[in-house]
Amino acid sequence: MTPQSKTTSAPLPSMINWDLAAKTAANLTPAGPALKGAEIAAAVDNLRLMAETSVPHVHEISRLEAAKDLHDSQVLVVDRASWAKANTQSFAVMMDPVLRAIAAKQANATQSGASNSNALSATVTGAQLGGVLAFMSSKVLGQYDPFAALAPSSSAAQQASGGRLLLVAPNIITVERELKVDPADFRLWVCLHEQTHRVQFAAAPWLRHHMLSEIEKLGELLVGDSEKFGERLLASAKSLGAKKGTSGSDVQDPSRGGVLDLLQNPEQKAALSHLTAVMSLLEGHANVVMDGVDQRIVPTVRTIRQRFNGRGKDRGVIEKFIRNLIGLDAKMRQYSDGAKFVRDVVAVSGMDGFNNVWTQAENLPTEPEIHNARLWIERMGL
Repeated sequence: MTPQSKTTSAPLPSMINWDLAAKTAANLTPAGPALKGAEIAAAVDNLRLMAETSVPHVHEISRLEAAKDLHDSQVLVVDRASWAKANTQSFAVMMDPVLRAIAAKQANATQSGASNSNALSATVTGAQLGGVLAFMSSKVLGQYDPFAALAPSSSAAQQASGGRLLLVAPNIITVERELKVDPADFRLWVCLHEQTHRVQFAAAPWLRHHMLSEIEKLGELLVGDSEKFGERLLASAKSLGAKKGTSGSDVQDPSRGGVLDLLQNPEQKAALSHLTAVMSLLEGHANVVMDGVDQRIVPTVRTIRQRFNGRGKDRGVIEKFIRNLIGLDAKMRQYSDGAKFVRDVVAVSGMDGFNNVWTQAENLPTEPEIHNARLWIERMGL
């Protein structure tokens, strides 16, 4: 059974209240910059233009034919609440195999009052997820969502499409104002990164189902060890945060970050390692393409890079804690690790040699290969 077919099978009792998650996020999401109606309309139109303008540049830099005349998915300019709601829909697709496995396990151990307990758990989990999405909704500039079309509510036409590209207008405007950079240049620079993700999945149409399959595999392993989940989660919470080194400075934990660090018997570790490698590849490749532009394409690109890379040094303790808890800083490491892998491969084999990675799942790099590109180059015979 494919991941897609599972999303359309008979419904099971909900273990996460997705509607509550979306509503909670909408209620907790901080207000964006104050803009007049005409300013909002102009910003939306300009972001759509930059999204369209970026595609030929992605094609030129990535050398992926999928970037030529790309019309496989939607491009949506959204506010923070809409971004959060869209992500509850994507999470529902990604977590469906895991939640079904948990529900099936619970069905074999039905107890009196279990339905009330499940309803309470779904409410609590939905509210917690909404809080996390509310925090993230003010941080994300853009996102390509390959899984949206697989939601049960999607039409046949939507399910045949690639996904949807979300550009979070309030956040883009906030950052460009904070950095005092040229708005049109910054928006094009952001769109280059996000459109590259769109091109990746267009170039490798097998990729989204491969990722869902791997998520399902990891989920089944976690469900099989679910009795220890609570104590592991508690131990994870106690271990979070920066550790003080002997010099008194903050020392970041070198692990991946987030609660999944503790869910690692050998099989779990292997499944998580594969997903980490894939995400590092996708994020790193998008960064390489975004940084492949010069002043001919984005006139103020040097200023943008310098100021953007300097962000985050003045984060408060609470924000740092939350970022570590949900693994956002681990994601930033994926950007740098993956980008180094791509650059190292391109330096030896050229962009056309690197693009073998999109041909089939077997060509995806392993986590050791992400950290040593020579291993992948030798395995591919390049």
